[in-house]
Amino acid sequence: MAEKKYTIEELMQNETIASFAVSADSRKILYSSDKTGNYNVFELDQEKGTHRQITSLDENALVSFIFEDGSFIFAMDKGGDELHHLYLFSDEEIRDLTPFEKTKSGFHMSVGDKVYYYSNRIDKSRFDLYRFNEGDLTSELVFENKDLFELGPISSDERFIALRKLRTANDSDIYLYNFVTGDIKLLSPHQSEANFKPLFFSKDSLKLYYVSDSAGEFMTLWEMNIESRVSEEILDLEWDIIAGRMSEDGESAVLVLNRNGFSELHVIETKSNSLKMPPIKTGGVVYDQCFSKDGQLLYYLCDSATSSPNIFSINLETKKTKKLTDSMSRNVNSNDLSEASVLRFVSYDGLEVPGIFYPPKNVPAGEKAPAVVWVHGGPGGQSLPKYSPEIQFIANHGYAIYAVNNRGSSGYGKSFFRAADHKHGEADLDDCVEAARFLATLDFIDEERIAINGGSYGGFMVLAALAFRPKEFKAGIDLFGVSNWVRTLKEVPAWWKAIKDLLYTKIGNPFEEEEYLKSISPLFHAERIERPLLVLQGVNDPRVLKVESDEIVESLKKKGVPVEYVVFEDEGHGFKKKINRIKAANAMLAFLDKHLR
Repeated sequence: MAEKKYTIEELMQNETIASFAVSADSRKILYSSDKTGNYNVFELDQEKGTHRQITSLDENALVSFIFEDGSFIFAMDKGGDELHHLYLFSDEEIRDLTPFEKTKSGFHMSVGDKVYYYSNRIDKSRFDLYRFNEGDLTSELVFENKDLFELGPISSDERFIALRKLRTANDSDIYLYNFVTGDIKLLSPHQSEANFKPLFFSKDSLKLYYVSDSAGEFMTLWEMNIESRVSEEILDLEWDIIAGRMSEDGESAVLVLNRNGFSELHVIETKSNSLKMPPIKTGGVVYDQCFSKDGQLLYYLCDSATSSPNIFSINLETKKTKKLTDSMSRNVNSNDLSEASVLRFVSYDGLEVPGIFYPPKNVPAGEKAPAVVWVHGGPGGQSLPKYSPEIQFIANHGYAIYAVNNRGSSGYGKSFFRAADHKHGEADLDDCVEAARFLATLDFIDEERIAINGGSYGGFMVLAALAFRPKEFKAGIDLFGVSNWVRTLKEVPAWWKAIKDLLYTKIGNPFEEEEYLKSISPLFHAERIERPLLVLQGVNDPRVLKVESDEIVESLKKKGVPVEYVVFEDEGHGFKKKINRIKAANAMLAFLDKHLR
């Protein structure tokens, strides 16, 4: 029986839940859903089993924290400009808690009922740490982040904050700041390159749990005695541990493992540092997790390739899991969608490269399917088996999709991650070409009809493929991709100052290596592009400025290369509003049908 062929509107009827927060008594869960077309805050009453909409806003409202009186904090920007403010919703009224123009603020964490947040209101290039005072919620500056640290966990006694100093994308350190004395100490002295990332403190605030790849390829869990600074590796799961959180009672901690792109949850008993239960294999991607106040329940938000994000709870005593939301539309049958699987190929130099494969649906009998090499953002990102209406829409209409994790992607060990440093648009581009050649070896793929698609850094890879490997792909789709690295690296958002050196190490220094960056920037080689191109761009994008897309489109128009350009006035870096995502997906499918059918 043939699968149903869906419209993008039908697939977009599935909700995306982007964030959630749990009340202290676990009775209510607030979550941000795009059910209304953009993200608004909804409430789940667990006792009654009812859902209701709380906010009715035109921008994206992402819930962060619930106070005991039921009021809550959410973040919201304007038109995708990424200049988020924090707002309080109380008694049906909304109050801007960070009313500072052209600044960015965000929820950091809570310690008990106290809320900490970050803001660049003093200096646009850095994020300082603030605490909301109880009662009137006025702000108190608690850490002036002049050295551009990455803010980490705060101890239960509110005496310490662990900080991370990024030196390169491959090397970082952990520091400890004492709120009482103002002292700051290095906790991770090391010689060779290694990454260190703090996760959480023990309940008694005497130990710090962190992850590091100092002992091997992957990030493993370590425990450090703060006074003696002696560390011990306590858990190696053979893949990267990417996140973790301690329960409020201090008896349990949850770790998120990235196993081959799929998220697993591992719960440990902190007294013995042993696993408390078998791993929770989600079959997709975990976006957030937290414990109930009494430590008996673990909540997590996750999806899969064929199911949009939902909130789940698991009882740590009974080990029973419960799905608390139902984000899938009744008009969409998950069995009609493409299951994600991991396929690997041997690239041009013998390196094995992985990717997430989505088989085509609704291919006429006796025909081979066209295919799309799908490139993630970054650099250093990773394609994951998560729910994407756009991927499912295109696969459902007969296209095979291979979301390649070219060298330089995270999740496959530090050597793989470093393999494209200062060779982006070259070594990783050749992996994308080899991915297309790999697809061509599959007996159900038409080797003459393979396109390339990508967003952000992936958009750059699309432009690079068309410019530097002009005959390898039949067509390209560029979503807000970099065309001129010199300009993009010079004009990164002010609050990216802390990671400028990381970008320069990964890609190149625009003040010292301008000619090299021009050599890998598609804009300066646009005369070589001959294949059709579709470009999609948000006007308010602060990361990849609209001029990046304007100029490449204009260059191709002058040359007479088929190029289509779709611009969204109310979007930034990535499209959030359903109406815009629908327009973008329809444009992508129409473009592919025009040039690959």
